Amino acid sequence: MPRIALTAAVLGTPDPSGLARFYQRLLGWPLRDDEPDWATLRPTDGGTGLSFQLEVDHVPPVWPPVPGTQQMQQHLDFEVDDLDAACTLAEKAGASPLGRYTEPHEVVRIYADPAGHPFCLFTRT
Repeated sequence: MPRIALTAAVLGTPDPSGLARFYQRLLGWPLRDDEPDWATLRPTDGGTGLSFQLEVDHVPPVWPPVPGTQQMQQHLDFEVDDLDAACTLAEKAGASPLGRYTEPHEVVRIYADPAGHPFCLFTRT
């Protein structure tokens, strides 16, 4: 089996630099690339990062899904140690709250980033 490593998830956006800076504020990762059509964040530990690609005709997904609208094709999950503090940080950085739920082993808050991509902040209970 060949070695295959996931280096980044790539999100389409009309503003790669702006969306990279949103996630930079949220995650604290350094900005590696910052071009008009591509931006990249990588954690300092060398782990999997996030990249942002210019998508001029980007249509934000609708969540929860509604028939006939752009459906969410992926979302990001971030485990946090302080859910309230992480939610405050996300909202100050520009995230929009979409929903919340609690399961027996986790508490989840759902947000949209400035380009409309859903992401979850969660903590284990």
